[in-house]
Amino acid sequence: MFSTAFLDIPALQGASGTVTLPGSKSISNRVLLLSALCQGTTVVHDLLDSDDTRVMLAALRQLGCGVDVEGTTVTITGLGGRAWPAEAIEFFMGNAGTAMRPLTAALAVQGGDFTLKGVPRMHERPIGDLVDALRELGCSIDYLGNEGYPPLRVGQTQLQLDKPIPVRGDVSSQFLTALLMALPLAAQKRAITIEVVGELISKPYIEITLNLLARFGIAVERHGWERFVIPAGSRYQSPGSIHVEADASSASYFIALGAMAEGQGIRIQGVGADSIQGDIRFMDAAAQMGAQITSGPNWLEIQRGTWPLKGITLDCNHIPDAAMTLAVMALYADGPTTLRNIASWRVKETDRITAMAAESRKLGATVEEGPDWITIHPLPAGHWRRASIHTYDDHRVAMCFSLAAFNADQVPVRIEDPKCVAKTFPDYFEALFSVAHTASPHIPVICIDGPTASGKGTLASRVAAQLGYHYLDSGALYRVTAHAALQAGLTLEAADEAAIAKLARRLPVRFEGEQVLLDNVDVTDAIRSEQGGMNASKVSVLPTVREALIDLQHSFQRLPGLLADGRDMGTVIFPNAPLKVFLTASAAQRAERRHKQLILKGFSANIDGLRADLEARDARDMSRSVAPLLPAQDALQLDNSSLTIEASVEQVMVWWQSRQVFGA
Repeated sequence: MFSTAFLDIPALQGASGTVTLPGSKSISNRVLLLSALCQGTTVVHDLLDSDDTRVMLAALRQLGCGVDVEGTTVTITGLGGRAWPAEAIEFFMGNAGTAMRPLTAALAVQGGDFTLKGVPRMHERPIGDLVDALRELGCSIDYLGNEGYPPLRVGQTQLQLDKPIPVRGDVSSQFLTALLMALPLAAQKRAITIEVVGELISKPYIEITLNLLARFGIAVERHGWERFVIPAGSRYQSPGSIHVEADASSASYFIALGAMAEGQGIRIQGVGADSIQGDIRFMDAAAQMGAQITSGPNWLEIQRGTWPLKGITLDCNHIPDAAMTLAVMALYADGPTTLRNIASWRVKETDRITAMAAESRKLGATVEEGPDWITIHPLPAGHWRRASIHTYDDHRVAMCFSLAAFNADQVPVRIEDPKCVAKTFPDYFEALFSVAHTASPHIPVICIDGPTASGKGTLASRVAAQLGYHYLDSGALYRVTAHAALQAGLTLEAADEAAIAKLARRLPVRFEGEQVLLDNVDVTDAIRSEQGGMNASKVSVLPTVREALIDLQHSFQRLPGLLADGRDMGTVIFPNAPLKVFLTASAAQRAERRHKQLILKGFSANIDGLRADLEARDARDMSRSVAPLLPAQDALQLDNSSLTIEASVEQVMVWWQSRQVFGA
């Protein structure tokens, strides 16, 4: 997951490949709570690992449920047949509506001393209609802040089951879902009827709820979309084990990607056209816009069909979350697209109608909006603008606007606070970059060259972490190559040059911070030794090996960008990099740093000798016939003799930001 302050997505040109989706948030949190209300244990497979599910799991632990997590498999020991906690409990619900609403209902029906709070945005999301319905039932609930909104306090209950329970259906379907999941706790002796007031929105989410309730032994009688009856004698029964479908809402981004991007198409694993999730019908809307879609058991394949896409007018009540993706697809259409019946967008993680309109306008689009509709006009070539997309702590805003990087004008897009996708799809951007592709010139590279012990490795790895870019420690490659060659039984002599070069071209090496991993094994200490340096010198004089390692270094230029440090990154390997930094420090300062490093590792060292060695090495490096140590002509020089690493990082970031201008 990208946890950077922002993520700059270069201009993308195409996409091909396979994406395996995480589990559905809506199904995951429903299944967790239903498992908690059963007697015995339920094994949940393929559970989504996200902020929202972690909120629910934490709450279940507080209630006394057994929770055993092993990867995406979670075993829940339920509360059925056991006493609920008598002590006061305070729950922190984050911004997880799929946890807050049903848990509130279950706690209120059961009764106790419970407080439910969340992040500030959760305290702005209405819950009054659910509270009104629960109070009608005889539950004790008080507002601790603004009337109609969390935080809430739940007290002891005196249930009144002699008349139907009314609940509004035109604000959020989660209110009805919450009642449907909680009321079986009170239906042992008599049937309970829920009556929906107003038009029920987001009906497909109620179908998910009813489907899952049936899996847990609750056969709700549905009379149209106005009346729901929970039969007398209802009791939760664990299915033993249950699998969570992949998230159909998350599929929408990759369905859109396949419809928009040039390439061999996108295959989505984990969900198919027969999904129980209403948002799978997004595929029908995408097909109306021109996508070519085929489906099988648990998979979808999407290819670009009609281009440009077709502008459409659509009632989106049946796909409220996935419909947001249509708003970005509309930018690539042949005419305006109008999405109607989306009033629920205004009470989600943010006011999504306002958010989608505002951020689309930043890109250059013309947008009109109303209480429950939005119209987006396409953006023709020549009119796209670089934009820094504000994401409002809303995962779907971030994921939707990542697709704007496939624009005709090949301008990059900045996504602010990319970690907000952790709510439902923590690895979304990694999944996007695994199938998206673009020409190498579009993938930014920052080069940091400099002499030995100048601190370029530390600086480069820190800047890479701030930008979410890949990191290349070129100096380590020769050390790793020598290490791998010796492990393979080769000598480091000219006789084995061809074999070493072949090995070097496919070297399974990666860098995590200042850690070096070879085939996922940490070899940092092994290659940083004195012997490791001597071995590196032996392979570095072999021309075929040097050529192979140049190819390997080029392969590190991957989305979303690269930080490369070494001695010839800006002059030889990436001469067209948009930012080149030549980092230096006085020989005295570098000797002092090296001396401290050696002492900390338990080695004895003479600082005067170290300085003499560094000065001699500088002279050799600068006089080399191949790739001498010299600043690139367009490099910015940074003397860090008296700078902290934090100050050096800040300077490089300032230089980089000045070359990556985005409209706010």
